[in-house]
Amino acid sequence: MTRLISSATGLLISTVIMAQQAIWGVPQFINPEINHDNTVTFRLYAPDAHSVYVDGDFIPITTTIASNGKEIKTRRPGMMKKGEDGIWVYTTPDPVAPELYSYRLNVDGLTITDPGNVFQIRDVGTVMNVFLVDGDNADYYKVSDTPHGTVSKVWYHSPTLGTDRRMTVYTPAGYEKGDKHYPVLYLLHGMGGDENSWSELGRAAQILDNMIASGEVQPMIVVMPNGNVDMQGAPGETSLGFQAPTIQLPSTWNGMFETHFPDIVEFVDSTYRTIPEKSHRAIAGLSMGGFHSMQISKEYPDMFDYVGLFSASVVPLEIKDSPIYRDFDRKLATQFAKHPRLYWIAIGKDDFLYQTNVDFRKKLDAATYPYEYYENTDGHIWRNWRIYLTKFLPRLFR
Repeated sequence: MTRLISSATGLLISTVIMAQQAIWGVPQFINPEINHDNTVTFRLYAPDAHSVYVDGDFIPITTTIASNGKEIKTRRPGMMKKGEDGIWVYTTPDPVAPELYSYRLNVDGLTITDPGNVFQIRDVGTVMNVFLVDGDNADYYKVSDTPHGTVSKVWYHSPTLGTDRRMTVYTPAGYEKGDKHYPVLYLLHGMGGDENSWSELGRAAQILDNMIASGEVQPMIVVMPNGNVDMQGAPGETSLGFQAPTIQLPSTWNGMFETHFPDIVEFVDSTYRTIPEKSHRAIAGLSMGGFHSMQISKEYPDMFDYVGLFSASVVPLEIKDSPIYRDFDRKLATQFAKHPRLYWIAIGKDDFLYQTNVDFRKKLDAATYPYEYYENTDGHIWRNWRIYLTKFLPRLFR
């Protein structure tokens, strides 16, 4: 027995030593480091590597002209330089504007996450590191010393689909202790995303906490459902186990999500203290979620008074044989005849969906349907969608 105890003790000590080596066995440094002038320095301890690059959305887009005269927009990764201590270093040549950024490293041709930065996030099937440069709009994305709302992962039953599904729900600070009823924003993700996307990648809870506390935004409930009806919830968080995330889902564009959406609204109205009226409901989404918002709002014209299309896939074609997508122009006319309080469209100039949004706005203009439009730079990225959310929220429920 003594020998067994000694062996177990030795194994425990060995494990502790290995854990301590993981802490102390490599150089310690701040990574990435936001410098006093808002340049950013990245470091990687890789003494045996031959080449290391850092790539992310903090790198400005450069435009070159091809031989055929066509513009080519690219981001050129930052080349890190190796020091005698085996640490590779790269500092951005210019200050980085305030924002939440994502990045990855490439070591000898292999793309990896940064082992020196524990802050990571998943977008569909890609895991990236993140860092925040303080100031301006980025301050909305921080956890501040303000009252905080509650983020819940909630299961609901859909009679239309015949299955249980999951959503993320934000309730504002004080909801649990009061009896007040609130307006509701339904906030939809893009293709390949899930009910975690807006709360994790979009920093929706932090944005709402900060903007409600400052008085810029009305207190509201925000419902973030899963827009992929083939999935009950986010990958790894359902009975399917650790199924790999993918955008290749068969029911993405067949109208089933739009058809079952009243199930979500009915569940929310029966579960939470909502104001169950059109004037106190909004729907918005990015990319595929923008497409869903466009289709759902015209399909149920008495359900939502506020509509937001963020970098939306707005092609109103009857892409599938579904009644949801038929008679688009007639349904759109019915929607605007009921005078929605806000129809808000936003997109970046470098977005691959930019021209389709131009065409959609021409359709609205030709019919003299009122809408508001916000345009900025950059493309189909979370940086823009967070900005759009901060612009859209203050317009709601006034």
